[in-house]
Amino acid sequence: MPKVKTHSRAKKTFKVTGTGKITRRKAFRKHLLTKKSAKRRRSLDGSVFVHSANLPLVKRMLNMR
Repeated sequence: MPKVKTHSRAKKTFKVTGTGKITRRKAFRKHLLTKKSAKRRRSLDGSVFVHSANLPLVKRMLNMR
């Protein structure tokens, strides 16, 4: 049986908190920011928790079954 490997992009994208929750960064904050309002840029700042609908997929990519 082959080794179980973690998804390379997922281990760089998602972080697991001490309580086991998974955080992610928001999209659309890397470039082309001049056309986005300050309010929109602020709302895209920071990290949020992964939605419960996506948790099984993310956990499978991180081998957290």
